Amino acid sequence: MDASNEYDLVIRGGTLVTAGDGFAADLAVRDGRIAAIGEALPAGREEIDAAGLLVLPGGVDAHCHIDEPPYGGAYLADDFRSASRSAACGGTTTIVPFANQLPGRPLRAAVEDYHRRAEGNALIDYAFHLIVSDPTTSLLGQELPALIEEGYTSFKVFMTYAGYQLEDPAILDLLALTRREGALLMVHAENGHCVHWQSQRLAAAGDTGLAAHGRAAPPLVEREATHRAIALAELAGARVLLVHVSSAEALEQIRWGQDRGLPVLAETCPQYLLSGQDDLEKPGWEAAKFLCSPPPRGADDAEALWRGLAQGAFQLASSDHCPYRLEGPEGKRSQGEELHFQKVPPGVPGLETRLPLLFHEGVQRGRLSLQQFVALTATNPARIYGLYPRKGGLAVGGDADIALWDPARRVTIRHADLHDACDYTPYEGREVEGWPVLTLSRGERVWERGEGERGRVSEAYGRGRFLARTRERAATAP
Repeated sequence: MDASNEYDLVIRGGTLVTAGDGFAADLAVRDGRIAAIGEALPAGREEIDAAGLLVLPGGVDAHCHIDEPPYGGAYLADDFRSASRSAACGGTTTIVPFANQLPGRPLRAAVEDYHRRAEGNALIDYAFHLIVSDPTTSLLGQELPALIEEGYTSFKVFMTYAGYQLEDPAILDLLALTRREGALLMVHAENGHCVHWQSQRLAAAGDTGLAAHGRAAPPLVEREATHRAIALAELAGARVLLVHVSSAEALEQIRWGQDRGLPVLAETCPQYLLSGQDDLEKPGWEAAKFLCSPPPRGADDAEALWRGLAQGAFQLASSDHCPYRLEGPEGKRSQGEELHFQKVPPGVPGLETRLPLLFHEGVQRGRLSLQQFVALTATNPARIYGLYPRKGGLAVGGDADIALWDPARRVTIRHADLHDACDYTPYEGREVEGWPVLTLSRGERVWERGEGERGRVSEAYGRGRFLARTRERAATAP
């Protein structure tokens, strides 16, 4: 064989799974990209025996918070080094965190700062969403269009949170801009006015424990905001993506919009599929491990969300990784030791556990097919956010971002075996069946199972590349 045609790597004997199919084949890699898929491929410089394993596209986690400015005195535990390491060890090869605009400051300053935080630290590839908190005339007319042109094609707004909450006219302006520029608006849909009003009533009545977090933001405030976000998008003639949907009531509104033919996209997360209000009622600081926004709901809501995933109402399942440490003064205890629902910052870690939890609870329990699992966790987020076919699939010419899964491997989740910089996981002690045993990023081994559960992690920090995204791809829904 001509040496110029030699493959760098051939993965043999595995079952390849895409968003639309599953089949036995070999897969070859050259120069960091998938070079061939077929039977009896020529030898590579390196060979991997994947017999009994699933060969899946590396996951795309399109909603995670990494090394952002502090919120209420609380700092995220993960920087790009620890977060990208954790993602890779869970089978994820692309992350899309948020460059967070600080009130009164240019959005471009946040983008430049975020690049400085990522460069030289990321183990896997990454893109940025933008958080817009101050949509000035100059931002709408100049700054955002220029950033979209440069590949920042998605941005997020909040309907709640003091300092971030935008009112309807500002959201309409941003939706109109996304339609004009071919970008996508992501919405955190909770009615902040209702949450504030209800929180004040609960506090006045002395109902301030962490369980009150769920009562302060009941499903109806998510339902109302979800419907309003869809209506605003309809008025502006734009697409909208509802992030971290937690309740059956919000899902009803999403289905209402989709049934009308509106371009409504939606995401949910493992914490809403596996946790509930009961977890917020656990004693002491144990409840803080499950406190996130929107709050986790009940078993009926979780089952409704699983049906939404299976039936196509949701297009993606992300982690919403938000790793505030439980111990120490800079995380969940940043406002002191009082277990007050308004003083404990919301957020839970989940980058590394996202795929194993969804695989076990979805695929192994018969709620999702393997193809749906791949679509929800890799292919659809890559399509929606303008990264496909470079990311999110197993296609010749695409990046060789690949996770080899042992579907029979049983793992008991323990934070001591995970690779983030947080100090807990809400899933401690949960047993799952199925875990990646090798993760390739552009054909390079970034994690593989070794002795012990922590395995071997690459030390090639800084090899991860920033991914600019095109408007045309970002404007195409799956």
